[in-house]
Amino acid sequence: MTEETHRPELWKDTGAVSISFDDGSDSQLEIAVPILDQFDLPATFYINPRVRSDLEPWRKVGLSGHEIGNHTVSHICSRNFGWSGKKSLETSSLSDIEDDILLAEERLRNLLPEQTERTFCYPCYQNHVGEGIDRQSYVPVIAKYFPAARGTGEAANHPELTDLHYLTSWIVSGWMSGSDLIKATQAAMAQKRWIIFVFHGMSSQKPSRWDPTSYYHGGGFSGQEFNIFCQYLSQNRVNIPTNTVLQIAKQIRRWRATE
Repeated sequence: MTEETHRPELWKDTGAVSISFDDGSDSQLEIAVPILDQFDLPATFYINPRVRSDLEPWRKVGLSGHEIGNHTVSHICSRNFGWSGKKSLETSSLSDIEDDILLAEERLRNLLPEQTERTFCYPCYQNHVGEGIDRQSYVPVIAKYFPAARGTGEAANHPELTDLHYLTSWIVSGWMSGSDLIKATQAAMAQKRWIIFVFHGMSSQKPSRWDPTSYYHGGGFSGQEFNIFCQYLSQNRVNIPTNTVLQIAKQIRRWRATE
């Protein structure tokens, strides 16, 4: 019997893993991408397409098999963060958000016309505009244009029950280790669920102590620890399917259609 014969069946025997990155930082290009390519692991990079000159490296990343996802142009979040400036979710309309998202989509299509589909990532994991009685979800706006979208939440995604337009995710902070990510993966596989990891900045070394800034903002995850995690996924790729957010979402859609 070949190895392929024994390959576990998604959602029946095992779950899945996606590695995702927010905001398109230089450290992702310099540290994360080479490690991913070394282990032949595809990932999803959610970027804010603002300046054309800053986008060129991401075309190469997309052409090498990674997904380049839509993270809006302006990265509009709640004014509660204190750095949103004049644009905030509380003062934006559904039309404002839609225009920003479509501008990002136009720029990404120009950058990488070879990628005809992509997923979306909610800035700051927030999916609303307005406040109080006037607060509205913009998930329906996203559902018009994208096959899936990533937010955050406490549980890994149940393939039958998850809302593909607000997927949950596991936020990785700088003080965590590769072993922490491996344990989270194993727990998701035991439940036959889809775990999506969220990384932000990458760093050359792990912080020597816990840092609340690292916790709340995703921090700079150690390249060394990331290497440990990627090596584990590579060595166990038969039992732990790892793919982009787009590809796993499409697999779920096909799976649901045949159930």
